[in-house]
Amino acid sequence: MPARFVHRYTVQPQEIDFQGRASNEVYLRWLNEAAVAHSSAHGLPLEAYRKMGAGFVVRRHEIEYRIPAMAGDELLITTWVASIGRATSLRRYEVSRAKDGARIAKASTLWAFVSYETGRLTSIPPEVASKFQIVADA
Repeated sequence: MPARFVHRYTVQPQEIDFQGRASNEVYLRWLNEAAVAHSSAHGLPLEAYRKMGAGFVVRRHEIEYRIPAMAGDELLITTWVASIGRATSLRRYEVSRAKDGARIAKASTLWAFVSYETGRLTSIPPEVASKFQIVADA
């Protein structure tokens, strides 16, 4: 399984804001969907985390918007794990337009691994961490 995962998405008309471009708020959903798809592709769908009784929650998002995404644009949302610590993981993203490769945005999410029962940080199990190849920042 490649370390970098590409999730395809087509911008929907209902995601367009009053300025005629994809609303900033939908980017968070797109990033989350790409992260979940990447985890699932590595054998860790949401159900696997439910069975563990623990999983990743967002601690921090950062998004740098470059150019607007428009209705009908096919996007390539590339994501990878940049680091895994004891209880947190940093995931990076690049959002580009499929037809010409133009970079729409770049982003990162700091994920925290928590117990679903207590809501407290817990160690990322080795069987979870080992599923992902780290792509270190250049």
